[in-house]
Amino acid sequence: MKSYTEYLYFFTKKHREYINITDKVEEIVEKSHVSEGMVLVSAMHITAGVYVNDAEDGLIQDIDEWLEQLAPYKDSYRHHRTGETNGDAHLKSLLIHHEVIVPITKGKLDLGPWQQIYYAEFDGQRKKRLIIKVLGE
Repeated sequence: MKSYTEYLYFFTKKHREYINITDKVEEIVEKSHVSEGMVLVSAMHITAGVYVNDAEDGLIQDIDEWLEQLAPYKDSYRHHRTGETNGDAHLKSLLIHHEVIVPITKGKLDLGPWQQIYYAEFDGQRKKRLIIKVLGE
């Protein structure tokens, strides 16, 4: 079995941002020369996430509003007693999750017709890292 690893780095302009990384992941899969296997896409920060869904602007806004309703910013998070102010970002990350695994078939991402891979940033405006690990034959 082969493995291939690359990292992507993000420095978002906004505090919360959703970035379509499907093309980047596809390029890395192509570089790996894996024709049958899987790719792990994982945020390496506890205030970010990775998910698969539709690349439709209204849906992305709906996801952002849903997350804000479930884990709104508020001063009363116990985590803020540490001096941090990103308790909501940690909770949003738990809701989205930090990684996805996508199958590779015939050297390509094997996604459904509307599926795209997104990096979700919940505590941005500083450098963050994502790992992409391709495994297979």
